[in-house]
Amino acid sequence: MNLPGTRSLRARITLLATVLVAVVSLLLLWLAWTLVRDSLDAVPRMPPGSTVVVDGVTVDASTLAESLRVHARNRMLLFGSIAFLFVVAAAAILAWTFTSRVLLPLREITGTARRLSVESLGERIGEVRPRDELAVLAETFDDMLDRLQAAFDAQRRFVANASHELRTPLSVIRTELDVTLADDDADEAELRRMGGVVRDATERAGQLVNSLLLLARTDGAGLGVREPVDLAVVVDRAWRAVHREAEHRGIQASFTTPPAPAFGDPALLERIAGNLLENAVRHNVEGGWLDVVTQSGPRWSTLRVRSSGGLVDPATVAELFEPFRRAGVARTARHGAGLGLSIVRAAVQAHGGNVAAEPIVGGGLAVTVHLPVR
Repeated sequence: MNLPGTRSLRARITLLATVLVAVVSLLLLWLAWTLVRDSLDAVPRMPPGSTVVVDGVTVDASTLAESLRVHARNRMLLFGSIAFLFVVAAAAILAWTFTSRVLLPLREITGTARRLSVESLGERIGEVRPRDELAVLAETFDDMLDRLQAAFDAQRRFVANASHELRTPLSVIRTELDVTLADDDADEAELRRMGGVVRDATERAGQLVNSLLLLARTDGAGLGVREPVDLAVVVDRAWRAVHREAEHRGIQASFTTPPAPAFGDPALLERIAGNLLENAVRHNVEGGWLDVVTQSGPRWSTLRVRSSGGLVDPATVAELFEPFRRAGVARTARHGAGLGLSIVRAAVQAHGGNVAAEPIVGGGLAVTVHLPVR
């Protein structure tokens, strides 16, 4: 049925309720007429020629019985039709009215969705009464808006920080080129110096881009590879990449790494250990210390990296896992892009684990990673 004005949900529900009430009313009317007819047919019939006295008037008995049946049928049809029309009209009015109230949350959801934009993601439907399916839908919609707003806010911060971080090496490159090109007496040594500065700046920009790509791959994404991995082996491979730098800075490293099974992507797990060890070395003090421990349990395996370093405010520890944050400094360190712990958190969450950090008394940081064994 596709009648004009019946395409809205409210009109369709009203039409359906009215039709159902009309069908039921017709059925009840037919049953009532059947009962009246059977009752009249059960009246005893008088012999032909019999007469009865009604209000002092002598009337033929057969004529009186037929008159009573016709009168009862006419009144039954008249009052039954009137009752039928009233019931159907009342059903339509009530269905239209109550459907409007029932569908009010749905209209609010629709209105909110139409008004939403990047600037008005903070608008919410709120609590809906009564607690029915539409209330659950409204809560689900609000939860979805919360996630969308968080994602948009994170995207804004991320783009702003990335733009700021990329602007630095690009500015260095442009400045060095402008200064060198403006110097007509620039010799080979000056050109080599400029080339070294530009190379370092491009290398930093390249590292930042690679970190951004890795963070985009791991942040909120699933794992493409899942296989058993020993955290002790992962730590050993990651240490090989930074041990020369640690030796050059005189950092004393100690390892307590018995086998600790985990399950996930070997490349991402190695990146977790690599980023933790790189941070522990590069943000350490000259002649500092570094301690790495792996532990295994029935459900979780643990990787803990502790190192000396500068003082860290306990109130800002959580911020270290945000992009472009460094211990005590935001976007100003000379080494790294400030994405190490962000990548660690994203990769750990992709594996279904958790990561936490806490400052060390006297200076330094301890980062603990829990990864599922299965």
